[in-house]
Amino acid sequence: MAELDFNELYSKYSARMLQVAYSVTKDSYLAEDVVQESFLKAYKKLGTIEDMDKVGAWLSSVTRRTAIDFVRAEQRKRWVPADQTVMEQRITEKGVSESTDKKFEFILLQEEVRAAMFGMTEDYRKVMVMRVDYGMKELEIATSLNLKSATVRTRLYRARKQLRKAMLEKNIA
Repeated sequence: MAELDFNELYSKYSARMLQVAYSVTKDSYLAEDVVQESFLKAYKKLGTIEDMDKVGAWLSSVTRRTAIDFVRAEQRKRWVPADQTVMEQRITEKGVSESTDKKFEFILLQEEVRAAMFGMTEDYRKVMVMRVDYGMKELEIATSLNLKSATVRTRLYRARKQLRKAMLEKNIA
């Protein structure tokens, strides 16, 4: 196997990879990021290349898959956050210092979450309100409601699960 010069690969294939990335992402800045990431991946796997005649096709394939991953990641950013900490952070953000559109979107999200929370059973709603509105920790909630910490943890988990389901159904419909 002949030794590959990475600088030579970059100068020879970067324009082609940029075209491949742009064809998937439709965003020139994101395409540049994809090419950078693709070259990093390629550099790590450079020793696995067996046929030197297919390096360009291999790099194009790596770039296409990386671009698809980037696009999927961008789409995931637009979904309702399913992670409990992200959702609670988004709900309880007080100092949103973004554009008016962002503030309006944030207010709408808060209202949707509120409506979904008040559709829960009283046990789940109580722990979620204490967690989200008052920022109380599990132990504090358990003490104030006279419950075991494990019970609060279970109720929070189930309440978040119900909230996530309600929000996803609302966004799909």
